[in-house]
Amino acid sequence: MHFVYILKSGKDDKLYIGSTESLERRLKEHNTGRVRSTAYRRPLTVVYTEKFGTKKEALQREKYFKGGGKARKLLGELIEGL
Repeated sequence: MHFVYILKSGKDDKLYIGSTESLERRLKEHNTGRVRSTAYRRPLTVVYTEKFGTKKEALQREKYFKGGGKARKLLGELIEGL
């Protein structure tokens, strides 16, 4: 199982989009400062996840969300709907 996840920074409210095979492990890496792109934005919380059967599907969805435009609007709607 593979996941696309969205994290929200407790420091600046910005979002981080990523994909992983182990959501629990990856969140721990983010919150312990082991991920360079989010180390200064801790603490981070998961605000959205999606499951995929393959890594390829997860990477495609991650790329879609990072593309901006309609994808960012959809992402905003998905997060607000929670």
